[in-house]
Amino acid sequence: MLMIRAIVRPEKTNIILAELNSAGFPAVTKMDVVGRGKQRGVKVGEVIYDEIAKEMLMLVVQDEKDKDDVVGIIAKYAKTGEKGAFGDGKIFVTPVEEAYTISSGTKGL
Repeated sequence: MLMIRAIVRPEKTNIILAELNSAGFPAVTKMDVVGRGKQRGVKVGEVIYDEIAKEMLMLVVQDEKDKDDVVGIIAKYAKTGEKGAFGDGKIFVTPVEEAYTISSGTKGL
């Protein structure tokens, strides 16, 4: 199992969630987050905004094929413009050793 965490622009979240659902990945956790990338925020005039609003999407998939599908969907729909732009986000993939459903106590997805 693999956990995919994507930090994306808030205005991209609805289309990403719709596309994930259509592709058979309806189970997603969404959180409002703030942060900055390597560009260290945005400067407007003399003001530096270093806590930029983003949303984090988290989901766990069974295998590499599912991971490739999910990462592809997120990357495609999170990107702004043809070449993308600073602040489009990041995708992180990490292994998951075990998962349990609380209500039933069953192990696995």
